[in-house]
Amino acid sequence: MALIITDECINCDACEPECPNGAITQGIEIYEIHPALCTECVGHFETSQCVEVCPVDCIPFDPDNTETKDQLLQKYHRIVAANGGD
Repeated sequence: MALIITDECINCDACEPECPNGAITQGIEIYEIHPALCTECVGHFETSQCVEVCPVDCIPFDPDNTETKDQLLQKYHRIVAANGGD
């Protein structure tokens, strides 16, 4: 399951640099998570780094983009390969 940033986001800039996949970008009003790049940090960390640093707890699971841990790991491998690693 990818994550999503809700409208409770305060644009504190804490999450964007923590994303190892570059899935978080500044949107028109708040930060956004690109679901095709979000692996919930599977393959990189034990926990989702953006969730760990968010001071307002506005990064829940995205119910419109559900994936198993195995699917997230496969996505991680595709992203790493596309970036010239692994």
